[in-house]
Amino acid sequence: MKADTKVMNTDTQLKRSITLLPAVLFGLAFMSLTTVFSTFGIASQESHGMIVGSYILAFIVMMFTAYSYGQMSKAYPVAGAAYTYVQRAISPNLGFLVGWSILMDYLFTPMVNFLLFRIYFSRAFPSVPGYIWVIIMVVIVGIVNIKGVKLATSINKIIISSSIMFLAFFCILCTKTILGGEGTGTLLTTEPIFNPEESFSLLVAGAAILCFSFLGFDSVSTLSEEAVNPRKTIPRAIFFTTFIAGLIYICVSYITYNIWPDYTSFKDPSGAAYDIIELVGGNLLAALFLVIKVIGFFASAVAAQASTSRVLFAMGRDGQLPKKFFGQLHPKFNTPVNNILLISVFSLSALFLSLELVASFINFGAFLAFTCVNISVINYYFIRGKKRGERRTLKGTLLHLIIPLIGAILDIWMLINLDGYSKILGGIWLALGIIYLAFRTKGFKNNMKELHTEEELPERAYS
Repeated sequence: MKADTKVMNTDTQLKRSITLLPAVLFGLAFMSLTTVFSTFGIASQESHGMIVGSYILAFIVMMFTAYSYGQMSKAYPVAGAAYTYVQRAISPNLGFLVGWSILMDYLFTPMVNFLLFRIYFSRAFPSVPGYIWVIIMVVIVGIVNIKGVKLATSINKIIISSSIMFLAFFCILCTKTILGGEGTGTLLTTEPIFNPEESFSLLVAGAAILCFSFLGFDSVSTLSEEAVNPRKTIPRAIFFTTFIAGLIYICVSYITYNIWPDYTSFKDPSGAAYDIIELVGGNLLAALFLVIKVIGFFASAVAAQASTSRVLFAMGRDGQLPKKFFGQLHPKFNTPVNNILLISVFSLSALFLSLELVASFINFGAFLAFTCVNISVINYYFIRGKKRGERRTLKGTLLHLIIPLIGAILDIWMLINLDGYSKILGGIWLALGIIYLAFRTKGFKNNMKELHTEEELPERAYS
């Protein structure tokens, strides 16, 4: 089967303006660092208190996969992320299915933020209908993304700085409270890391949930076509985003456990962090927490929508989705406006969908895409030998076979440990993608369209 090919011309390329710091801020904004609070209660119960151990395991899994994303972003520094990597390194058809799967992550992540925004503001202003908050958020996020990543970067600097300052202030208050005799009464304990009286499988189950907190490091790779010197900028940004977030999650969850070690006493696990914050800092800190959370929802929604629009743009430019709609850039803003507007309309589903249903879609697509990106590194560098001088050396075997293979195994492990609901919904979404693929390829007799090889792409794409 011979794949159709399509040349990228400079009229359908995004402009390069992003350096290392903005790329890292973009990834951290997507993650929303205060997610550590949103997941604390649920993950504590799932892991029977071993939440720090679960975070460490999730961190390890994500670092292996982040490495593979960095390697593939060097090979293909253009928009599309996992979709592009798998399409070129393995096959166009599998690339389409990975792109389809990762859309589950990217499409529903902004919706999670809109849902949480509605929930928080409805509690603060019960007299205002919840749909008002969703519509306001969708409109503002859409406008910011239409204007471009420069505006989003300026906003991200303020949001990430305020989030980090809040987390630092929270940890200081927690330390003072713990040393005063509250919680465990000590800052040195191994119980939240691993409890020998509990099953290790509980720690793994917690990690499968907490990997959700790291989703966003991969979004950095969608900026490859807008990054200055992308072969250096994007891999570094992916590493720093994952590493910084991991350290923050581990430290904050450790301090939080020591304040409230009894994971069975939460009235509402999803709102446990609010009770803990109120215990530590009273109503004033709780009010500040709500402000920071809402700001974080906005930043994450902006980053998630930007990432999704660029994946759709890459798939449209390649002809895997209708090019006249998905593969176009606005002549003034140089952004995929059609995709942004479509995602905004789709996000209005937050008016009637539940948070549990939306969250169930996200992890399945992410782990499937992560697994395939790890395999792409093996196929591109080791099997096909794109770095022939390293292929059979110890260094080449380690970097391009062993590390990505471990990453793929860990991702599959996390995928298997997802709850049944997530796997069912994810399987349905994947099945729809397979049906569409079968239709477009005439029963898999042909391959989907693909980009030209690296050597044939315009030099400007790699500068």
